[in-house]
Amino acid sequence: MTQPPPEQPGYQPYTPYSPPLQTPDHPQAVTVMVLGILSLVTCQLLGPFAWVMGSRTLKEIDGSAGRWGGRSQAQVGYILGIVSTCLVGLAVAGFIIFLAIVIAAAA
Repeated sequence: MTQPPPEQPGYQPYTPYSPPLQTPDHPQAVTVMVLGILSLVTCQLLGPFAWVMGSRTLKEIDGSAGRWGGRSQAQVGYILGIVSTCLVGLAVAGFIIFLAIVIAAAA
């Protein structure tokens, strides 16, 4: 039978079956992810909101020194917001080009 290591001053004794410490998720991490998914699937006008909120949430998580979790959820929403915003931009540009062609053909 082995003896446990001696306790060191200032440290808590190690217990191998203690639950891991979990940091709470940022309050807006799930919101940003849901906005990003909805912006890609249903309403592309939500894309800029997911992009801006995701950027702000990621900055707050990175600046919290480990106090907030949920970075992956916020990052997914942020990236989906960027993709959705780009798709809206391409759709608007395509519509403008289509109108220019129709107007040029009618003249």
